[in-house]
Amino acid sequence: MHLQRTIKEIIRSSGIGLHSGERANLRLVPAPINTGIVFLRKTAKGPVPVKVDGTKVVGTLLCTTIGENGTKIQTVEHLLAALSGLQITNLIIELDSAELPIMDGSAKPFVDLILKAGIAEQGVPRTVLKITRPVEVNDGDKWIRIRPSWKFRVNCTIRFDHPLLAHQSCSFEPISEDFVEWIAPARTFGFLEEVEALRNHGLARGGSLENAVVVGPNGVINKEGLRYADEFVRHKILDILGDLSLLGMPILGEVEAYCPGHQLNTKLVSEILTSTDCWTMIKERPSAAPIQPPADSPIAAQVS
Repeated sequence: MHLQRTIKEIIRSSGIGLHSGERANLRLVPAPINTGIVFLRKTAKGPVPVKVDGTKVVGTLLCTTIGENGTKIQTVEHLLAALSGLQITNLIIELDSAELPIMDGSAKPFVDLILKAGIAEQGVPRTVLKITRPVEVNDGDKWIRIRPSWKFRVNCTIRFDHPLLAHQSCSFEPISEDFVEWIAPARTFGFLEEVEALRNHGLARGGSLENAVVVGPNGVINKEGLRYADEFVRHKILDILGDLSLLGMPILGEVEAYCPGHQLNTKLVSEILTSTDCWTMIKERPSAAPIQPPADSPIAAQVS
């Protein structure tokens, strides 16, 4: 059984946005029970809260973008994957830019920061979304589906027209495998031939060999090479974890995906949310008393 969790201390970090190329500053703040994950985007008119849920998706071109009332937050998937993998259920994420920092292209820097700050169990049971019948969405020959299971598991297969990525498959099950070791370090990737086209369309302006794996005609051009032989499909699983966290609660169900992307992942989220006969919510067992948010966290009061 698992309890709601937040972080023990405020975390500060900064970096460059992958697509915008602009510097972004983050502050992760412990949040009270039942807050959920809430972004607080600083704007000229003041802070705007955007609670993470599947109805807030406003873009899926090469990343996941959420927003509300015209305020957008881009490239949320890696941080959300870190929170999902570490089972953080309540957190305020303050941001002074329209895009999260890409860090090294994986979830590992976020994981390291959170583990350094510490994780606090809050003594109140989580609500879990249990899948009760299969749900599937397609895009041509690409698909992602989820079926009932009493555990959470992700199975993913990818294929690209490149000998290095012609076929990769991987499965991840949090009960038996460590997210911190096996999934979090897997970096985002792209093809050298596409970089110029992306920049001409206003994307990947902050991309570099420091924050992405770049694949050329003859293989990976990053000097350090790959972190895993199957790093590409592991990163796809990381993206799935981040995107499915938009459901707003942990999942009991088995996911299978073939050549997924953010559009398909978030389409599955939307399909699950609208198909209310395919799931039920269950609560896990309570334990100790909840902790309180820190005294210098006035932001939490703005979030209902």
